[in-house]
Amino acid sequence: MAKKDKKVDMPQTGAGLVRYFDEESVGPKLSPQQVVIVTVVLAIFCFVLRFSA
Repeated sequence: MAKKDKKVDMPQTGAGLVRYFDEESVGPKLSPQQVVIVTVVLAIFCFVLRFSA
């Protein structure tokens, strides 16, 4: 008979993956609508600057 190891292997719960929902960022919180509005305003501003001179 083969000897059994006395070492017990526990299952890996995270498998080395980062759980991003557990991390809290300190940056500003923006909604998707705010990002779209800022992008459109910036694009219009660049368009006006390009053709104003």
